[in-house]
Amino acid sequence: MFKKLFAAVGIGGAEVDTQVLSPTLVPGQPFRARIVIRGGSAEQDIEGLELRLLSAVEDDEGDVHNPDRSHILARWKLHDRFTLRPGEERIVPFENLLPLETPVTAVNCPNNKARVWIDTQLEIDAAIDSSDRDYLRVEPTPAMALVLDSMAQMGMALHTADVEKGYCTVQGRRSTSGCYQEFEFRPYHGGRISEVEVTFLPELHCTHVLLEIDRRFRGDAYRGFTLQHDQLSRQQVQSYLNQILA
Repeated sequence: MFKKLFAAVGIGGAEVDTQVLSPTLVPGQPFRARIVIRGGSAEQDIEGLELRLLSAVEDDEGDVHNPDRSHILARWKLHDRFTLRPGEERIVPFENLLPLETPVTAVNCPNNKARVWIDTQLEIDAAIDSSDRDYLRVEPTPAMALVLDSMAQMGMALHTADVEKGYCTVQGRRSTSGCYQEFEFRPYHGGRISEVEVTFLPELHCTHVLLEIDRRFRGDAYRGFTLQHDQLSRQQVQSYLNQILA
């Protein structure tokens, strides 16, 4: 009896741990994980198991550390009600696609605010729910990497990567996830351009690219282009950027 009471308040209760198995995570690509559920000191009824993919988003003051400023990108219901015996271990395999608009976290810049994680929620009847948070390293897609690398080749340093709450429109297409990522570049050696913000809107067969260009004494300008995934070339990307940033 006492074990059940303790489990109800979170002492000796069930635990959950999500283990990402895919060595590389890329938006739009499949990934694998396994969820390990371990029983505590008492039998517990589990109402369900849910995975949520979340991203940190900036609030009006640019604060990404506020826990209330997280945004759900996707959620997956994995298991219906079951009973977990004391000390029992269950492993639930999981495989799905990382959403195309998942923010990229694996970028090298002095002010990388991009944070993406999986939150695993074990819903326990008449007790404190058990949860697990696992931060993810999300790599750029090939199209994104080409643009980011080409910007560096043009003398632009990536200074900030962050995620804004809301929607963006790129090349006539509107984002759908409820947040969008910006990569802020600044020139190494000054010049007419003070900064360039790059936003990607990936689709299945192409990636739309938006550049917000801040030129000294001339204000902001917006330019965009679309990259077809089956025709990617560094020469093409550099040609687009040269025309836009000249």
